[in-house]
Amino acid sequence: MSDASFHDADPAPLALKAEDAKDLLIVSALVQDAILPVGEIAYDRRRRCLALLLNRFRWEDAEQAARENRPYERVRAVMAVSDVLRVQSDGIDRKDTDLVLELLRIDWEPAEDGAGRVLLQFAGDGTLALDVECLNIDLRDVTQPYVAPSGKAPRHPD
Repeated sequence: MSDASFHDADPAPLALKAEDAKDLLIVSALVQDAILPVGEIAYDRRRRCLALLLNRFRWEDAEQAARENRPYERVRAVMAVSDVLRVQSDGIDRKDTDLVLELLRIDWEPAEDGAGRVLLQFAGDGTLALDVECLNIDLRDVTQPYVAPSGKAPRHPD
């Protein structure tokens, strides 16, 4: 069996921007259960940008894959948070570059004048807290989809 391709995707690779809480709900849902090693997180203080290279489960295709009885897919995606003033971590050893994280959700805590805090919540109670000048997150698929190694969709206990 060969990997899927962008041609098979409906309709094309994702390229989304979150600039408000409503947008963020969509981006958060699409990156839920993304997997990445700590070494795939980079913060450029000068450019005020935090970037993560994710192995994103293709939630937007999961229902159709199940209906068609074909394998679930993942895709490599870059999520960039711009206008970052400060990064703090809790429960994550950022020096352990081989540590694999699972992103569960992204939360937004608004402050005054459009500023606020983006919270990247990981399995195992790890959190990256980003103080930002404004909500400005880009999510972009950067590879072709590939068959999810587990062959299963992520599940969450009720």
